[in-house]
Amino acid sequence: MHQTPEAELDRLILTQTPAVVTSQRRLRIALLAPPWIPVPPPGYGGIEVVVALLARELHRRGHEVTLFAAPGSRSEAEVRPLLEHAHPREIERSLYEVDHVASAFDAIDEARREGRPYDVVHDHCGFAAFAMADRLSTPLVHTLHGPFTPETSAFYARHARKAHVVAISHAQLEQAPAGLRVAGVVPNPIDVGEWPLVTEKEPYLLWVGRMTAEKGPHRAITAARAAGLPLILAGPVQPGQEAFFSAEVAPRLDGERIRYVGEIGGELKRRLFARARALLMPIRWPEPFGMVMLEAMVCGTPVIAFAEGAARELVIEGRTGFLVDDEQAMAAACGRVEEIDPRECRAAVVERCDARSVARAYEHVFQRVIAAERRPAGQSEEHAPRAASRAA
Repeated sequence: MHQTPEAELDRLILTQTPAVVTSQRRLRIALLAPPWIPVPPPGYGGIEVVVALLARELHRRGHEVTLFAAPGSRSEAEVRPLLEHAHPREIERSLYEVDHVASAFDAIDEARREGRPYDVVHDHCGFAAFAMADRLSTPLVHTLHGPFTPETSAFYARHARKAHVVAISHAQLEQAPAGLRVAGVVPNPIDVGEWPLVTEKEPYLLWVGRMTAEKGPHRAITAARAAGLPLILAGPVQPGQEAFFSAEVAPRLDGERIRYVGEIGGELKRRLFARARALLMPIRWPEPFGMVMLEAMVCGTPVIAFAEGAARELVIEGRTGFLVDDEQAMAAACGRVEEIDPRECRAAVVERCDARSVARAYEHVFQRVIAAERRPAGQSEEHAPRAASRAA
């Protein structure tokens, strides 16, 4: 039997005792965004889009949300910028991340001293807040946005006891080190209403992302040429990516069949996604999620992806796109996109990732974590039953 979006999202979460998730109340939530880019982002910025939607939907559901974010951020929730400037060209510089997180922790402590403590801190910053979470009296939920590498796995294993984590896909969680305090698996949200459904497509392919070898813009070019279709590439060339772009992408641009349009946002971004024949995702890394896949599919645009990471969960074969092994198979799949019904493609995203349902899922996570932190000494979280399920 077909499930409602709410039932589907409930199924995605790792559940504990039913009593924990059925008692909802108004929460005070400190939502920590990264310090690099304003929320919502003016252009490329996957985490910032996620945070913007969660802040809005949690606020609309009646919770008191304080968004600690880069200057220039805006939200229906209360916004508290902590640094003088955003730092879009200094992403992952520890100076700014630690300054941002420490200032947020000071504000959270101050709220407790004033008698208005936060119930939970929801962290999207990176590593600093997770590593220092035991310095807070308030429980911290850390959403995992990146892949696990030997270095990050060692970090999370070392600090695992300090906070609770939420994975954004089962593919991501499969790579996690033992010992993490996993509170749930919740997909990234998308605001379905912001994206148009277009059923009549134009004859171009689309690739969107950062200019790195792992994301595969050069492989997208190879696949598009093999398919005999024009390709539009979009996305930023961030610091450190210039050499790859100059060597692997720029020489293959011709301004007609293979075009690079730079970083996109707003109406242009929606139009490019909605009208494309297909989105190409020739990734060669364990992508933890991939927001561009959602953004394409919600417009009724199928995704043709290598079977790596979360693409294996997000791409439903024959309904939202196709999973392939290499560039030649990707080119062949471009000839099958008429098999995908754009309306069914969009419906699959609504079922799993609508922003309202994802916010509801996080409410359950927060209630579960708050209850776990209040559990009497000697009764561990591991004693509570837990069940996992596939995300697609």
